[in-house]
Amino acid sequence: MAAITLTGLKKSYGNAHVIKGVDIAIEDGEFCVFVGPSGCGKSTLLRMIAGLEDITDGTLDIGGRVVNDLPPKDRGVAMVFQSYAIFPHMTVRENVAFGLTIAGDDKATKDAKVAEAARILQMEHLLDRRPSQLSGGQRQRVAIGRAIVRKPQVFLFDEPLSNLDAALRMDMRMEIGKLHKALGATMVYVTHDQVEAMTLADKIVVLKDGLVQQIGSPMDLYHNPANEFVAGFLGAPSMNFLEVEVVSANGDKAVVRNAALDPVEVPVRVGSAQPGQRARLGIRPQYLAPTPDTEPGQLHGTVMLTERLGSETVVEVQLRDKTPLIAALTRDAVFALGTPVNLGFDPAMTHLFAD
Repeated sequence: MAAITLTGLKKSYGNAHVIKGVDIAIEDGEFCVFVGPSGCGKSTLLRMIAGLEDITDGTLDIGGRVVNDLPPKDRGVAMVFQSYAIFPHMTVRENVAFGLTIAGDDKATKDAKVAEAARILQMEHLLDRRPSQLSGGQRQRVAIGRAIVRKPQVFLFDEPLSNLDAALRMDMRMEIGKLHKALGATMVYVTHDQVEAMTLADKIVVLKDGLVQQIGSPMDLYHNPANEFVAGFLGAPSMNFLEVEVVSANGDKAVVRNAALDPVEVPVRVGSAQPGQRARLGIRPQYLAPTPDTEPGQLHGTVMLTERLGSETVVEVQLRDKTPLIAALTRDAVFALGTPVNLGFDPAMTHLFAD
């Protein structure tokens, strides 16, 4: 396996600058996920690592060697595409062995490698079927199997689960996680789904407009986002953001308020706060709970929608200043539409963005 280092990596199409100077270090055996909204450059970055896109500027190092000018076949990488890219006229066995056939491996070598991949992916019983006889999840296993038999230094996944239904996505997500543990491989995975990023990654790279916003472990990014974009992107439902006024500030603490929020002291983690300044207060839906009207530091509003999901109840509230707010309650709560509600939270769990 191999480490990957991206140094000052840039990609331009004429005057359109897609990747604007990216520095990322991926350790040997690490599972790294590139995540961000559509158009942020994550798939382009993955294709640059694969050698499917030229590098405009910067350096790409895989396994201790600069590979900027190497063709894809010489980089020691294997890519699993969103569209599976398997041949409909071939059997599963032939599809998995295709790269080995092109490389000129003998039949005994191919059979052994295909058998090993089929065992790892638990698809021995599928080897003589054609893609038309397979489910979406089984087709994805074939695509992954074709990557495994090449024994690459690095596995690259480009949104591999996006064509699957919700239940199958969860199953395949677990299978990919198990595969990483079994192979101990370096894996780079692209997705727009922050749940996939949080559950699979050792390291997450959050991208926006061709720039890295933050790099870190899933829970580090969740609890300590570097900016408002990262805070809002990670977590489901998304973090609530409230426009507030800074009443007073003292180092890493500030008292804030607005028309729907009683004055409350919160930590200042990013930037600095000054009295009279307008800021944004982030509160995750999971950290809100109904409280008696007498408790300090509450949000006041009216219930507009309730979604009872079994394990939690998601409530949409319209605050007094007309701001929408989402609360995810960890019990089977019942709220009638139009009911006034007071929501409390632990100020230590909030994020004030005062820049």
